[in-house]
Amino acid sequence: MRRPVARNLTVLAVSAAVVVSVGAAAPPTPRSGPAAPKTPVAVGYGGAVASVDQDASAAGIEVLRKGGNAVDAAVATAAALGVTEPYSAGVGGGGYFVYYDAKSRTVRTIDGRETAPLTADDKLFTENGKPLAFADAVTSGLAVGTPGTPATWQTALDRWGSRTLSSVLKPAERLARHGFTVDETFRSQTASNEQRFRYFPDTAELFLPGGELPAVGSTFKNPDLARTYQELGREGVGAVYRGELGEDIVDTVNEPPVDPDSGWNARPGDLSAKDLAAYEAKLQAPTKTSYRGLDVYSIAPSSSGGTTVGEALNILERSDLSTADKAGYLHRYIEASRIAFADRGRWVGDPAFEDVPAKELLSQRYADSRACLIKDDAVLTSPLAPGDPRHPASCADGGTAAPTTYEGENTTHLTVADKWGNVVAYTLTIEQTGGSGITVPGRGFLLNNELTDFSFAPADPAVHDPNLPGPGKRPRSSIAPTIVLDRHHQPVVALGSPGGATIITTVLQTLTGFLDRGLPLVDAIAAPRASQRNAAQTELEPGLYDSGVRAELEGIGHSFKPNPEIGAATAVQRLANGEWLAAAEKERRGGGSAMVVRPVRQK
Repeated sequence: MRRPVARNLTVLAVSAAVVVSVGAAAPPTPRSGPAAPKTPVAVGYGGAVASVDQDASAAGIEVLRKGGNAVDAAVATAAALGVTEPYSAGVGGGGYFVYYDAKSRTVRTIDGRETAPLTADDKLFTENGKPLAFADAVTSGLAVGTPGTPATWQTALDRWGSRTLSSVLKPAERLARHGFTVDETFRSQTASNEQRFRYFPDTAELFLPGGELPAVGSTFKNPDLARTYQELGREGVGAVYRGELGEDIVDTVNEPPVDPDSGWNARPGDLSAKDLAAYEAKLQAPTKTSYRGLDVYSIAPSSSGGTTVGEALNILERSDLSTADKAGYLHRYIEASRIAFADRGRWVGDPAFEDVPAKELLSQRYADSRACLIKDDAVLTSPLAPGDPRHPASCADGGTAAPTTYEGENTTHLTVADKWGNVVAYTLTIEQTGGSGITVPGRGFLLNNELTDFSFAPADPAVHDPNLPGPGKRPRSSIAPTIVLDRHHQPVVALGSPGGATIITTVLQTLTGFLDRGLPLVDAIAAPRASQRNAAQTELEPGLYDSGVRAELEGIGHSFKPNPEIGAATAVQRLANGEWLAAAEKERRGGGSAMVVRPVRQK
């Protein structure tokens, strides 16, 4: 096993200490019978793709093989995920795109987050003076924000791509037309949404073929989505923001096509053609923090991912995690996450509306003023009050805590590298599993419920909440696509995960497992996870909840509750001489799919 980065930074560029089962799939074609096993790790040349799905990864590999770059392949992979992971991502959603340009050795980002209608105010999710129940808000037009995914694709291709939107959508268009093999994950996600899918005839017709759950091993086709991709390729994303496709989205949001016999009150939204025409995917600077001599880049607000992961890393900077025992390492990681989430809840929102102290949150001075709260033999009490990053006070623990808002967990993440050394980490979403549950009739995709990521009402009327709705405002996210560079500004690793607010803890734990604990990348991803988000209890996956380390941590005051599955990460690692390692989940969500263009089999 290679040594931890804290002891020897150079090994990161040359490590290949992994037992590898390598695969690169053919272009997506219809399959019959059980799906081929996914491969969670691959090593080779020519570029790499890691996603949750083998058909989606294969779409990206196809583009790389034909000479496309990492941006082209990322859009192709994302579009294919809109086919095979329609409950997690698609045309009706948004996301955050982080790009490393090998020529300039710089990192750039796109904020493709959905926006609230221009008519929205801080009472968006209140009725009769009271906040709506979350379940009532989710499955409604009220929850749907202006989609940002199409604009993100076009912006990325225009700025950094080498292929047209039409060409990179071809693999996904073909996949939607010919179909993919239903696996247990797809069926179970459909089953968990079956009741609300039946509220909407168009959704039921698409995802409950013949009125039944799709059978494992059957072929699932989406000809409406194939036509939508064809239209986007032909007309460009103006079809969404200024054309007939956009008109269909507006009509669906404002008059949700609900079955009148269902009894469901599908509250209408107030999306307009003006909202779509005003939408922009924002090009913005990334967050940046230093950790163990490396530079860690991620997405800046409106997502809280970059600032919260970065603050937690800064808090951990003074700790030697490489030599700590497992309980000591987890204790420090959990407490750093608790503190960073306390600050996230108070300070982070859409910077177009809120004065977000991102620079101060990422300062080492502020992190040191918060890190001194951590004790080796005691646990901080949650909810922990935030600090003041503009006026750091050592070990300050007064004030009013801000709770962590709920975010749906079924986002998806993809990571891509190409033969030129460009890298993309891209997390995209429609919020919770199945989004709003509302399919745009005849278009083949679900609409998001991202606006439920806003706070419905202030937790404390006396304390400003930066995440209340507003006109054209972007709800706070936890998405954290991350790229780590060495001192030569070359990529070390890129990664990200779905999982709502657990995205932050998944990225943080995977980074520290890889950089500090010396785990091979695929094992850092597979390691059982803990997630502390400024709550009374820390969530543990079974591998930790059922282990002896849980009792050790409880002995100093930690409290835990089980969570069967946290996140579903993917990553790529730069090795020596143009080689790439792609890594994905071994088990979570049925395992992920890592592929390279030209595999190299390891002995």
